[in-house]
Amino acid sequence: MNNSLFAASAADLTIERIRALASRLDQVESLTLEYKSQYSSNLVQTIAAMANTYGGMILVGINDQVEPGVERIVGVDAQPTIDQIVSGCSTMLDPPWEPDFFNVPLDDGSGRSVVVIRVDADVAPRPVLMKLKAPIRLSGRNATADRNRLLQLVREEPSARVLPMGQSVTSPNLERDIEGKATADFILRTGINLPMGQAGAWRPLSEKAVTALAQALNNSAFPDALYTLGHGSFSSFMGFRQHGYNRSRKARLVYQAMSRSPVPHPVEAVVMVDLPEIHGSSTGAPAKVTIDVISRVRQYADALNSVGTPEEMYRYPMPHLMELFDGILKTFVDPTVVEEIARIADIDTALVAQPRELHLAADGQVKELLASDGLQEIPEAGTSGGGLFRANPALNLRSFTDRQEQVDDWLRQLGLDAGLTGMESLVERYRATAPTPV
Repeated sequence: MNNSLFAASAADLTIERIRALASRLDQVESLTLEYKSQYSSNLVQTIAAMANTYGGMILVGINDQVEPGVERIVGVDAQPTIDQIVSGCSTMLDPPWEPDFFNVPLDDGSGRSVVVIRVDADVAPRPVLMKLKAPIRLSGRNATADRNRLLQLVREEPSARVLPMGQSVTSPNLERDIEGKATADFILRTGINLPMGQAGAWRPLSEKAVTALAQALNNSAFPDALYTLGHGSFSSFMGFRQHGYNRSRKARLVYQAMSRSPVPHPVEAVVMVDLPEIHGSSTGAPAKVTIDVISRVRQYADALNSVGTPEEMYRYPMPHLMELFDGILKTFVDPTVVEEIARIADIDTALVAQPRELHLAADGQVKELLASDGLQEIPEAGTSGGGLFRANPALNLRSFTDRQEQVDDWLRQLGLDAGLTGMESLVERYRATAPTPV
């Protein structure tokens, strides 16, 4: 069952789940959530504001604030309330537009219900106006779009908002030592941007929240993928923990393989959480979560062969890269990791985007990093020192088959951009022999 009421099916919208949500002291009104005890014109304004921002959910029949001991869920007469909302959306919104409604009856025999309104910003027109103004959603309240935000809304297509939220990840740079040599074989980077809820917009990162995210990462598929990248040959590992530059609104979590060789960390992963400082912005800057994988396995292998005649330069087997790509994507859609990210940003888990791009920066040519295993160079194909790999927006990366398809597409692009043929058959051969996950 999906933990998010926003993404839940109609059958999963039960009064028990709504009561559990309303009873949580930390689940206050936010960027994507609002409570209403009954219908009002302000409710229609909130629909417009959510439609012009990130979408959200309005629960009608729940007091937003109550005194201790007073029942928070009061319920409403469902059909008359829905009729009022539909009428308000028809007469007050320009263009007329209405969201989805769900009637969730109380279980006390009163005949009353909680009306769940789900505003999907991906299908709403752009912009939705009310009294010739464009409401937008800030942290737990409505505001009016300024000129720049209004122009942005006018230019947007209804479904154009989803992808940019996960596609503005900057490409990584390989660090170099004082002699100008790269300190890693390659860096992979992916990430997401996400909106900020009410508490996330002002509160500092708590040690408890950061520790919970580190634990979720340690329990995800990520460590196994990193272990595979290094052939499982390193002496020990340090799991994700705070290391390096950490501040009140920035967290840096680091995973390291440990080695007694001159290359102390042959494999390293860095997860950065960057919450913006918000100073009166009408739209609010997004939070950013990025994952960097820094591999020094070739440097590690070279260090072990530094005495005597060096062996052939190490090259990365394609199955190891396949497991790494899959592990990164699987981690970003892991329910526990998603829940901890959403908790930090104070948003619904449905608003935690899936990663939609992957950056690669390599030391030298990519083709020199890959084990041959049937790959052939294309004559005079040129060089490639990295690349940007876009994800197919139609794929749901939570699905094993969709994620597998995405990883395979990235590997095919990796081979072709490197001026190599044979990657497609290599991927097919591996998939035909790889064990099916349980």
